[in-house]
Amino acid sequence: MTDEMLRRTQLQDNAAFLARAHDFQADIEMLSSSDLVGTILETVMLAANMRFAAVARVTEDRWVACRTVDEVDFGLAPGDEIEIRSTFCQSVRVTRQKVLFNDVATDEVYRNHPIAAKFGIVSYASIPIHRSDGSFFGTLCAIDTVPRDVKHPRAVAMLEMFADLIGRSLETEERLEAQEAHVAHEREMARIQEEFVAVLGHDLRNPVAALDAGLRLLAKEPQTDKARDLLPLMRASVHRMSDLIGNIMLHAKNRLGGGIRVNAEPDAPLSQAITHVVGEIRSAFPEREIALDLSITRPVHCDAARVAQAVSNLVSNAVQHGRAGAPIAVRAVTDAQGVTVCVANQGEALPEEMRQQLFQPFQRGNRESGGGLGLGLYIAGSIADAHGGRIEVDCADGTTTFTIALPDPVAPT
Repeated sequence: MTDEMLRRTQLQDNAAFLARAHDFQADIEMLSSSDLVGTILETVMLAANMRFAAVARVTEDRWVACRTVDEVDFGLAPGDEIEIRSTFCQSVRVTRQKVLFNDVATDEVYRNHPIAAKFGIVSYASIPIHRSDGSFFGTLCAIDTVPRDVKHPRAVAMLEMFADLIGRSLETEERLEAQEAHVAHEREMARIQEEFVAVLGHDLRNPVAALDAGLRLLAKEPQTDKARDLLPLMRASVHRMSDLIGNIMLHAKNRLGGGIRVNAEPDAPLSQAITHVVGEIRSAFPEREIALDLSITRPVHCDAARVAQAVSNLVSNAVQHGRAGAPIAVRAVTDAQGVTVCVANQGEALPEEMRQQLFQPFQRGNRESGGGLGLGLYIAGSIADAHGGRIEVDCADGTTTFTIALPDPVAPT
């Protein structure tokens, strides 16, 4: 076996013996995938006329190749390790000074050095790589088996500049990865929270339904004056809870399922659905006057249950935020383009900045009377969007009007 073959076998065996699943795997993957580092190594080889270049992670007891370009066939790939005592990089790490020689046979310091003799290294450069905080990362290495002029001032300046550039890019990549990991963690936490809310809303439906059934039974029994005063208040609270749970469930499905889905029918029973939800709210809030005007004179293509849910949210919003004692008007009308549903109430006008965020989830503006999660208007808007329609709000002459406009999919354009 020739000396060259022996050298390569020793180097490869050494690397293979120490190769393992690294705690430096993140560094290896980051540098292996960096276009900048690849370009730097190619440039180092071209400018210094060297045939091997690498970025190595160096610690007190480890030398790990993170990125290599090998035209000498040393056999070192990313992730391979060399016993630290078999490298010049140990001295670089300890002294924080570069190691350079053009020809080991004539160099005053490294002539007959055992490391060079063991691996057949003739010309060599190892430049320390530091992060911007001054901490030592590793080395930028260039090696050849023939003499090269790596100690030329221009070559040295270039190598030092590239080592500094790699150090700065490391920190940039690490910060980016940390930010991406943080974003991924936040997304996972948001998903878990949404799943929790969905389960909570689902589990609350049965006890609320039981309360509602119990109140209906109590309403049929003989009552004292105090009971007659309390039952409407309790029914209103149960209705509010039912609305909140419905909005929570729909919001969770919207987030987890990729959007609110509607099952539109060509001749949906929209009049009946709207009449039903308005009746429920009248029953829960008998003290509020809710006028209903339905002029649906032709078939409407929509998901009647979902549209009625949107109307219910708008009417409940009017009950909560409208002026006490003032009537609420619900009107639906069809025309050649589709159907329009309006819910109007009297009260304080909405500031323009509040209108911009009304249809976002968990946005309640500054009017928080009666609490709520700020989902009702968002759900109404999402239902309109799912139908290809829109929702708008207008404030004029002390009246706030929410309008849902749903297009007829077969109407002429």
